[in-house]
Amino acid sequence: MKIAIIGGGPGGYVAAIRAAQLGADVTLIERKHIGGTCLNKGCIPTKVLLHTTEQLEVINKDYKEIGINVSNVEISWKQLQKRKEKVVRKLVGGVDVLLKNNKVTKIMGEGSFISNNQIAVKVTDGTETTVDFDYAIISTGSKPVIIPLPGVNLPGVITSDEALSLQEIPKSLVVIGGGVIGAEFAAVYSALGCKVTIIEMLSNIVANMDKDIVQPLKDKFIKNGVEIYTDTKVVSISESSEGLSVNTSSQAGDKSFVAEKVLLSIGRKPVTDNMGLENVGVKTERNAIVVNKNMQTNIDNIYAIGDCNGGVMLAHVASAEGIVAVEAIMNKKPNMDFKTIPYCVYTRPELAGVGLTEEQAKAKGYDIKVGVFPMYINGKAMIEGNTDGVVKYIVDAATKEVLGLHMVGPRATDLIVEGALAIRLEATIDEIISTIHAHPTVGESLQEAAHAVYGNAIHIPI
Repeated sequence: MKIAIIGGGPGGYVAAIRAAQLGADVTLIERKHIGGTCLNKGCIPTKVLLHTTEQLEVINKDYKEIGINVSNVEISWKQLQKRKEKVVRKLVGGVDVLLKNNKVTKIMGEGSFISNNQIAVKVTDGTETTVDFDYAIISTGSKPVIIPLPGVNLPGVITSDEALSLQEIPKSLVVIGGGVIGAEFAAVYSALGCKVTIIEMLSNIVANMDKDIVQPLKDKFIKNGVEIYTDTKVVSISESSEGLSVNTSSQAGDKSFVAEKVLLSIGRKPVTDNMGLENVGVKTERNAIVVNKNMQTNIDNIYAIGDCNGGVMLAHVASAEGIVAVEAIMNKKPNMDFKTIPYCVYTRPELAGVGLTEEQAKAKGYDIKVGVFPMYINGKAMIEGNTDGVVKYIVDAATKEVLGLHMVGPRATDLIVEGALAIRLEATIDEIISTIHAHPTVGESLQEAAHAVYGNAIHIPI
């Protein structure tokens, strides 16, 4: 069976490898970089920057407290950029090796559909070729949304792509959009001494996460000098004698913010243009490809995974959808539970959540119990000097089933898998309580929060 995949990001390359494992003849078409946005301009490079700025903060604020004296600490932006590129190259090279090991044919070029069995490819070397297929998987990802604001094309107005590779650290930055991407870049640049202002149209930053989990991050931002303006709409960007002026409107009135750079961070949109979808009749809505639960489009032998189908725009979701699509094609009856999607923010403190938030559970009509355990009581967090945060369980009061787990604090993005597994297995909070957690670890806070559902956490004073 021949499977052609357009797009070599975390959805496409995972789908290619899984298809090869199941015996398919696989061709992967990628127009620019294997690894897609995630490896090259998203998940990985941003985390390199965040890691360095976290270490800088630890050295400057925590080392003296733990008995290490360090002086003349400074950031080498040039070296940090080199390390970012090194990490990216290593991971992209690793994916290339995996594709070769699995005998996946890789074509670097831009693919578009001729028919529902052929794709024309404009190869990067200037030649053209045609790929025949029995099934095709579209995995073309997304790109930053550029809102039609007056002044949006002015020099100094950037997206996340440019924010990763600025020639120097700006003195000031206005971030338009306080979602995950905006929050992470605010964390990076504020730690590097840049004056950062976040402007968010919604009532909270990182609004898709439980508000109790977001609050410690907001507190940290404010403590570090980051200004946050919520319920505020940007109406235009203009040039001023001091830089760029971001002009806003809110119930408090009109206000302008001046900065050297302005980061547009208001979301991403599917990349589905120039692919010849009209040649095969693939249905789209608002530029996103419409799919069923198996990632199948309205054309039986064409599937679409990841950001291009307009679902949850996360790399790990794209990878999961790639496996679902391939296993559906190969008649393996895929079984992926999308209720278990973890949401993560890699700031300091880290944020992570899975399942229903408290507000979502109430909106769905659940009678719930909530268990909260503060991180400042946890011994390991105290040792590490990283005690900002809480663990919060959302539990069905009738069945005791875990509906959601939400965390803010050290290693939250690693520990959230316990909540994802609990939801996948329909575990009860009693089963979390009866599972022995190692001591001393940050992870034992999860067990304490589970006890707190019944009001009897061991280490919370009465």
